[in-house]
Amino acid sequence: MSANPRPSVPADAARRAEWLRKEINRHNHLYHVLAQPEISDAEFDRLFRELKDLEEQHPELRAPDSPTQRVGAPPAPGFRTVEHPVPLLSLSNVFDADELRAWYRRACDYGDLKNFDMVCELKIDGLAIALTYEDGVLTRGATRGDGIRGEDVTANLRTIRTIPLRIGGDGHPRVVEVRGEVFFPKRAFEQLNKDREAQGEPLYVNPRNAASGALRQLDSRITAKRPLDFFAYAIGYANDSATPVTQWDTLQTLRDWGFKTPPWSRRANDLDEALKAFEEVGGVRTKWDFAIDGMVVKANERRIAQRLGYVGREPRWATAFKFAAEQATTLLKEIRVNVGRTGSLNPYAVLEPVFVGGVMVSQATLHNEDDVRRKDIREGDTVIVQRAGDVIPQVVGPVLSKRPAGSKEYRLPKECPSCGEPVVRDPGEAVTRCVNSRCPVQFERLLEHFASRGAMDIEGLGEKLAKTLIHAGLVQDVADVYSLESRRSELLELERMGEKSVDKLLASIDAARQRPLSRLLFALGIQHVGNEIAELLAGRFGSTDALRNASVEAIDEIEGIGPEIARSVRQWLDTPGNQKVLDKLAAAGIDPHEDTAARSGPKPLEGKRFVVTGSLERYTRAEAQSLIKSLGGQISGSVSKKTDYVVVGAEPGSKLDDARRLGVTTIDEDAFLRLVHKAPG
Repeated sequence: MSANPRPSVPADAARRAEWLRKEINRHNHLYHVLAQPEISDAEFDRLFRELKDLEEQHPELRAPDSPTQRVGAPPAPGFRTVEHPVPLLSLSNVFDADELRAWYRRACDYGDLKNFDMVCELKIDGLAIALTYEDGVLTRGATRGDGIRGEDVTANLRTIRTIPLRIGGDGHPRVVEVRGEVFFPKRAFEQLNKDREAQGEPLYVNPRNAASGALRQLDSRITAKRPLDFFAYAIGYANDSATPVTQWDTLQTLRDWGFKTPPWSRRANDLDEALKAFEEVGGVRTKWDFAIDGMVVKANERRIAQRLGYVGREPRWATAFKFAAEQATTLLKEIRVNVGRTGSLNPYAVLEPVFVGGVMVSQATLHNEDDVRRKDIREGDTVIVQRAGDVIPQVVGPVLSKRPAGSKEYRLPKECPSCGEPVVRDPGEAVTRCVNSRCPVQFERLLEHFASRGAMDIEGLGEKLAKTLIHAGLVQDVADVYSLESRRSELLELERMGEKSVDKLLASIDAARQRPLSRLLFALGIQHVGNEIAELLAGRFGSTDALRNASVEAIDEIEGIGPEIARSVRQWLDTPGNQKVLDKLAAAGIDPHEDTAARSGPKPLEGKRFVVTGSLERYTRAEAQSLIKSLGGQISGSVSKKTDYVVVGAEPGSKLDDARRLGVTTIDEDAFLRLVHKAPG
């Protein structure tokens, strides 16, 4: 988009500035993306200086895509939160061939597919970002954040020379979001740490941390001094359908638009080809000047990706095949215990810091007491520590030849380290728990979880404020959060809580009154109840009252909820302290109900369980499932003896075979419509 100069700007100056912008951007692309420079650095500097002088003489000529805008802007007061038009979610991980086969089989089963083509790409160890272009010009750049919302770091991203300020070529959508990875080149990272060491500054532990630190500078002039780089690998959103229909073509389109894409990718028609690609990339992983921690495997066709959709916060159509864990040995100085929000006592190792898997590790998980005793891990041992990809570091086991004399087997404490109350361990469970509902640390973590984004989303109520509120006696349980609106004066007396902070917190608490039932059930911290289980419970019972009156058997009947989860939910509901919390929440107006408007009227499918397989003509699968639910029916992802009907469309998969094997009734789309509308058969 060219500048629109005012009449006071000479026409020849406007034309010259327009030419200079295009020419400098072209040379930037030749140098930084294609590595094919056409002019010397001195000639490039001369062009850049001429454009900068013109823009200083005529500020009206400055355009968003001007290369002079890469040098950095004055410090910003903070980062604005922006919402991604399409969630920018993280990937599931697999660590060996069997796990990759299991992922592929699950995807095929879910999508009723016999097979699907894949694209294999490098898994860059950097930071995922989303770039929005309007009419070809970069208007916004955001971090992944929590996948739904990220931070607006546009000014910093403009400083990265491999990020085009204007999309090249023709035919791109008017609004398009390009996704990719910002990373710190390895050689530049080594030099950065050498410089910091010479200046007596702390060193960065790995290139990813260095990239993150550079990208989140409030002063983009600092970011501009860091040699960050960028690879584009996906189109996240476009306002029209003029985008490639395969991932392979997407990579080529991004190159045509002027983006730098990863230097290696392979198409795979089946799993054997994907496994060969993984062997290949493992053999050449050290040749590039950037860190990779595995290979990403994606469904090639966009229609297949849309069909597979998401599970929780991960796409079903892609996974990260991580390299094998890296290991190191170090001293285990102490075994400590923290208390989780569900009361679990979680042992962890305090280590002599050691560099492993690309990061400096000083703590590692020990899972539970049984795992510690099975591995015979003791304080004072020299232990093997491993870190696979980005997973939490873990202790593999002790080096027995280096065990000091007089070491003792480890035992979990018999009292909670937070509240001092006796701990219990149920038969058949590996976890020991503190069952004191008023345990301080347990409640701190529960309160933090209750306010988190995936739960009630109370902005400002994080770890520090949760502790402060509890220690000040302002909240005794999560329901007390909604009484804070009447305690404004007491909030103002807390450290670092001024007028604006308190008003913002109270506004966020008020907004949290509107969260749906599934979010509330997840927020309550019931053992085994994550987002998906919470949605199943909310969809089946519709209100907290109905759930409170449900039997274990009624909960267990829900597809996807087994007896262990059902018992856990019922046990939580039967606890007097939890009943009090629900009563207090209801009294505060926090008593969400599922929207039953769509379910009003006849419910001809009441109590019937359906599986939909194949492609229907009149409905998408999601539409058919929504219709079934609105008429009282239940949806299942797999066929079992409890299934009443399997609705069969074109190209059904293994679910049709399962239905025939189990003797479950199968109906075509016409029969399904008759069933829905109660038309004569």
